[in-house]
Amino acid sequence: MLQVQNISFSYYKTPVVKNINFTVNKGQHIAIIGESGCGKSTLLKLIYGLYDLDEGHIFWNNQEILGPKFHLVPGMPFIKYLSQDFDLMPYTTVEENVGKFLSNTNPTLKKQRVQELLAIVEMTKYATVKAQFLSGGQQQRVALARVLALEPEILLLDEPFSQIDNFRKNSLRRNLFAYLKAKEITVIVATHDSTDALSFADQTLALLNGELIQNSPSMDLYHHPVNQYVASLFGEVNELPLSQLTFDETEQTVLLYPHQLMVVANGLLKVIVKKSYFKGSHYLIKAVFNRKVIFFEHDTELDLNQEVSLMMA
Repeated sequence: MLQVQNISFSYYKTPVVKNINFTVNKGQHIAIIGESGCGKSTLLKLIYGLYDLDEGHIFWNNQEILGPKFHLVPGMPFIKYLSQDFDLMPYTTVEENVGKFLSNTNPTLKKQRVQELLAIVEMTKYATVKAQFLSGGQQQRVALARVLALEPEILLLDEPFSQIDNFRKNSLRRNLFAYLKAKEITVIVATHDSTDALSFADQTLALLNGELIQNSPSMDLYHHPVNQYVASLFGEVNELPLSQLTFDETEQTVLLYPHQLMVVANGLLKVIVKKSYFKGSHYLIKAVFNRKVIFFEHDTELDLNQEVSLMMA
C-alpha cells in the first residue's frame, strides 16, 4: 500500500502541494486531474523521491520514500517515473532504448522481453530505427515501453498520451492499462484527459492550487463533483438554480453536464441559441439565459437566435 500522509512542498517558499493525504492499494490505478499548475506533476515527483518534503511522510508498505537529502541518486528503485520529457538516447535504436536497463546475461530472453514491450506500445516495426528519427508521439510510446521493462511496483505517468494521435491513443490505452492490471502494478497518472480517469482509473483525485479537493471512485467523482471546478474538468458544465428547472422554491443550485439537459415543448428554462457545434453523434448547443451561457446537447443543429425550452433529462 502507498500511503501519502499530510505532505506539503514549496518551490522557493511558494507552496505547491498543501497537506495532501491519501492511500493507494497494490494494483490500484489512480488518476490525478486538475488545471495546469495545480501541482499534479510535483505530486508525482514527490512520490518518486525527486524532492524533499517540507512536511509529512510517504510510505510504500513499510518503506519510507525519501528525497535527495537521503539518497545520492534521487528516486526509488521499485518506482518508475515517466515524465513529459522522455529522456531517450537519440542515437541508439528503439529496441536499444527499451532494453537499456535489462540484463544482458541472457540475450534471447532480453530480446523476447523487448519485443513484448514494443508490441504493447505498437512500435514493433520501428525496432531498428534510431530514436532521433521518431515523431514526438512515437518517442512517447518508446519511453512508455522502457519504464515497463523491469515491471516496477509503482508506475508514475505524467501526461503519458499527450503527444499520441487520437486514433492510436485509444488502442494504446486499452492495451497498456490491461497489461498493468494483469501484472498488478500500482499506477498513478497525472492527466488532462478525462478518459484516462473515467475509463481506466479506479479512483480519481482532483487538485486545485496544490490542495486535494476531492478523492472518490472515478464514476462517483463524475456524477457527484463537489463543485463546478471539479465538474468542469470533464468538459462543459452548467450551474443552475433548481427553481429555473422545476417548481422547487428553494435556492438550491445543481451542476448539470450538457447531456443532462434536453429540449422540451414547455420547459421552465427558456434560452436563446447562439451556436451549434457538430460532435459526430450529436450537436453541442451554446445558448444564453439572462446573459449566462448554457450548454446542452441536441440531435440536430438549431437555428441562431431560436428560443427553446429546457428541462433536466
